[in-house]
Amino acid sequence: MSTIDTITATEPALGSDRPISKIGDRIFGGVSKGAGILILVTLAAVTVFLVTEAWPAFTNDLTELDGGDTFLGYVGPLVFGTVLAALIALAIATPMAIAVALFITVYAPKRLSATLGSFVDLLAAIPSIVYGLWGITVLAPLLAGNVYPFLDERMSWLPFFSGPASTSGRTMLTAGVVLAVMILPIITAISREAFRQTPRLHQEASLALGATRWEMVRQTVLPYGRSSVVSGAMLGLGRALGETMAVAVILSPADVYSLNLISNQNSNTIAANIALKFPESSGLEVNRLIATGLVLFAITFAVNAVARRIARAGFSGAEG
Repeated sequence: MSTIDTITATEPALGSDRPISKIGDRIFGGVSKGAGILILVTLAAVTVFLVTEAWPAFTNDLTELDGGDTFLGYVGPLVFGTVLAALIALAIATPMAIAVALFITVYAPKRLSATLGSFVDLLAAIPSIVYGLWGITVLAPLLAGNVYPFLDERMSWLPFFSGPASTSGRTMLTAGVVLAVMILPIITAISREAFRQTPRLHQEASLALGATRWEMVRQTVLPYGRSSVVSGAMLGLGRALGETMAVAVILSPADVYSLNLISNQNSNTIAANIALKFPESSGLEVNRLIATGLVLFAITFAVNAVARRIARAGFSGAEG
């Protein structure tokens, strides 16, 4: 028997159930398992805290508090405003993110691609309060002076732009644009990595058959990365749903259901409402705010769960 055969016969097969013998492996395995357990314990603790503190808001009469509404009447406009702002951001950011990801992976030269990718990733490191200050000092006056009057004059037949146009720019549309810039790096990063994993042979075969660059992208790159783009958009939606400071700085809220995106009468969001009212609240008002936080927690958890399911399905499809 040769030396190679002897080594092969004595070495255990890769992936066998042999016990881990090295101390480093045992430490790493224990730390990894502990980190996973810690995450589950933290999530469970947050859930228990929210349910415990929110329970009085579900079992007591809230009509004597500020606003005089039941809990459903109080949280309804907040949920509406939260979802509306997030959907506006998603509608703006998703096409832009796909376009940027395609340019970085397909069209841009290699050096420019790396530089632009780094700049896009840096957008995720900017604090949300900075986005809020930029939105209220730069973007809001720009939209109020140039865009909102045009929308009010030419497109007022749509309920989204029925006016009167805000002169301050503190509208739901401004908040949605700022949120779109904030979630753009998330969707771009996931889309970019998915597009880069498109098999090179598929792209070359499409070009060899006479397809243009755009036709090649439409036939190979976009179908391959569709599931990842959707999951990235869902993760961006989860970020937009929970954003606090940027929306609190920009929005001029009112407890209404309003589809008018250019007016000062806007539905508030759950996170911004908690940030603005929590310091001055006490007693049952605190429980009501925490109950709205529980609703936001459930919405965000559901969105992220859907995103993970889509991501797993897309990964399995890519492997197949």
